This record gives sequence, structure tokens and C-alpha cells, in this order.
Amino acid sequence: MIRVETKPADLGESGWNAILPSRAVTPALERNIECDYLVVGAGFAGLSAARRIAQLEPGASITILEAQQVASGPAGRNSGFMIDLPHALATGSYGGENSQDLRNIRMNRAAIAFAAECAQSFGFPHEAFDPCGKINAAASRVGLEHNTSYARHLEKLGEPFEMLDAGAMQDICGSDYYQGGLKTPGTAILQPALYISCLADALVGQAGCQLFENSALHQLARKGERWLATTALGSVTAERVILAVNGLIETFGFYRHRLMHINLYASMTRKLNHDEVDELGGDARWGFTPADPIGSTVRRIDGSGGTRLMIRNRCTYEPHLSLPADRLQSIVNDHARTFYRRFPMLKQVEMEYCWSGRLCLSRNDVWALGELEAGLFSACCQNGLGTTRGTIAGIVAAEMASDSSYQSLVPDYMPESLPRRLFPEPFMTLGARSVIKLKEWRAGKEL
Repeated sequence: MIRVETKPADLGESGWNAILPSRAVTPALERNIECDYLVVGAGFAGLSAARRIAQLEPGASITILEAQQVASGPAGRNSGFMIDLPHALATGSYGGENSQDLRNIRMNRAAIAFAAECAQSFGFPHEAFDPCGKINAAASRVGLEHNTSYARHLEKLGEPFEMLDAGAMQDICGSDYYQGGLKTPGTAILQPALYISCLADALVGQAGCQLFENSALHQLARKGERWLATTALGSVTAERVILAVNGLIETFGFYRHRLMHINLYASMTRKLNHDEVDELGGDARWGFTPADPIGSTVRRIDGSGGTRLMIRNRCTYEPHLSLPADRLQSIVNDHARTFYRRFPMLKQVEMEYCWSGRLCLSRNDVWALGELEAGLFSACCQNGLGTTRGTIAGIVAAEMASDSSYQSLVPDYMPESLPRRLFPEPFMTLGARSVIKLKEWRAGKEL
């Protein structure tokens, strides 16, 4: 029997979710049910798995359990970049080894195509999924050097890009803070909470698929040839189970001491008024990832929540999957300084939301993906790219679990070794936190 440990809480209300109109939350599980497939987790991996199962076996019964409300967890807390190109967070400029990068690009694009098909088939609003590309923004000489190095890597891969000068960057974002940028066309930019909410609601509208929110899994055990999953008020008996819980897979007892748990932090401004929008200038919608991987992600949005800007920076290593309750008090001040350095013309605009979000890394940049026991599958460890790699993991896990013959949507996926074991404590925590601090210091104006 697998007893699931207490799940951690995220801090703060995600602005992505808060600015959306309220949706009808599905009831918690309060009875005993049976199904063909149980998916635990309604994030990018879990919902992609459910969607892929429905494609492979249209008559299958699928149950999705979500511990919180849809889009209130990590899936609704990320920055919403569905990136096609190499984006290895551990490197200085995202690039890796050429042959592996080419394979990753093909997998990433398969995930983006899958998401695009979902958006098209289910009629998502444009702001939920926008295939507009992104820009690596450089605020310093170091950032420009990172972009130049990354551009050389993209040339070797045969990938298109455009180098932008300081004037072009100011035309886009309204700020003279940036010295240059590297624009790539293949990224889709999401309103992550809206995308997840739309996909969850669309799946519930399909025959055979049901979703139970606020239904945390407490126990999981074999029951003959099937699995019995128990929540506080009900249970699910299923032939096959997919655990799509990213780093929380450790709380199920799997991949112990093999996963690195990182918390990132973001803030979103209040809605800008007409005068402030005019003062800012620039394009109505854009997304900047930092030239230095540890730097600041910045987005401008203009959808259902009005014109707002989002800042994401700062990261902490949290091996126990918990955060001190007062963590956001200092973070929001850091975000305000980041914002006002870039947009001094908006010095009167305050941050309305500040939140944390969890991601999971492995030392050797592999998924925690595969069959754990007969009929029990993991679709976890997304290595900082929850939108893209979470989607891939969900697709692959569904294809592994399915009895149907199929042509894989991710033909370039190959089974990988286990995530490499972490260093012993306290050396792992001391080392990880020291490396983060050093990288943040070196990032300088990129932060």
C-alpha cells in the first residue's frame, strides 16, 4: 500500500488564475467509483494524458483527481512559455549537445502541435494559446554575450532567429532598459491558468471523462489486478493509474532522493489604466525570457484581466517541499524593484498579486517517466519546462498505458535512465543554495 504524505501548499494567489472569470468547480469525490483509467493531477501532464487516452480509446472511462482546484496549483502558476528550442536551465545560455537538442526540438514541437490541436478543437480563446514566438531579452553586456552564444548554437542547429537591437526592444516593450534581444518564432505563449481551465472543462464535456477537484489522494493499493485509490470521502478502482504530479511523486514513495525541488516566484501588476498604457507604449502583448537563465522573465498581457505586466525572478531550493509563510514579503519587494528599474514611467503602479510555484529538476535532465509497477505509470519531473515537457510526459505515459495500437505523437521519445541520485545532505542543500546565490549575483542587471 502507498500512503501519500501531506501535500505542500503554494504561497499567494496566482495572478493568472485570479484575473479570470470564475468557473464552475467540479464536486469533490464523495463516493466509490470504477473506471478504466485514473489520472492523478490535473496539470499539463495529467490533462494531456487524459486527452491522449480519449484519442486512443474513445470508449474508455477516465477519472481525473485534482488535489486542489484546477489551475490553482503549479500548472496555473508558471510563466506560460511553451518553448520549442533548447532551454536547458543548467547551462549558461540554454544550449546543449546538438543531436540531443535536435531530438528535444522535435519532441517539443510535437507537444506544441498537440496543444494547438486542443486549442483549435475545443475553441480556446486566443490568449489561452498564442503561437507568437518569444524574445530572449538582454539587459547587459553579459546578457548580450549569452544571446550571441545561443545564436551560434541555433545556427548550428539550422534554427531561425532574429537579433534585435536596443531600439527594437524599446519599440516592443516601451522601456529603454534592454540592450538587445534574440527573437525565435516557434514558442507558443499561454495564459497558463486559462489554458488548463479550458482543457479541463473540455475534457469533462467528453463522454467517459470525469474530474473531481479538491480530492487529494490519500492511499493507493493493489486490489487484485486493479488499483484502489482512496481520497478523504471516496475511492476509485481503476485498471491503470497515471501519476502526473511532477515533484510530488516523491510523496508517493517513488524516486526518493533523486529529484531537486525548486520554488520560483512571480508578481503581476494591477490593471493599467488608459493613461498608463499610453505612457508605457510598445506592443499590446509580448513575452521576454531572460538571456541569462537565472534572470527575470517579463510579460505584458492584454486579455480578460486587462493590460498588466508580470515579473518572475528569484528561485530557492526547497528539499522538504515547504516554504516559510512569510517568504513572499521579501519577494514582492524584489519584484517591485525589478519592475521599476525596467518601467520607471509606471512608478505609481503596484503589484496586485505575488505567488510561488514549484518545479522539479533531475541532475541528468531526464523525466521520472515510465511504468513503476504493473498498471501504475509516472509522468513526472519536467525539468523546469512544465508546459512543454509536462505535455510530452502526459502523452507518452498515456501511450504506455494504453492497450491500443497507435502511432506515437512523440516518436522521438526514447526510454531514459533514472534521475541521478542527489548528493547526501546537508551537502546537497548547501551546494544547491550556494550555486543559486552565486548565479543570481552574476546575473547582475539581468535579474
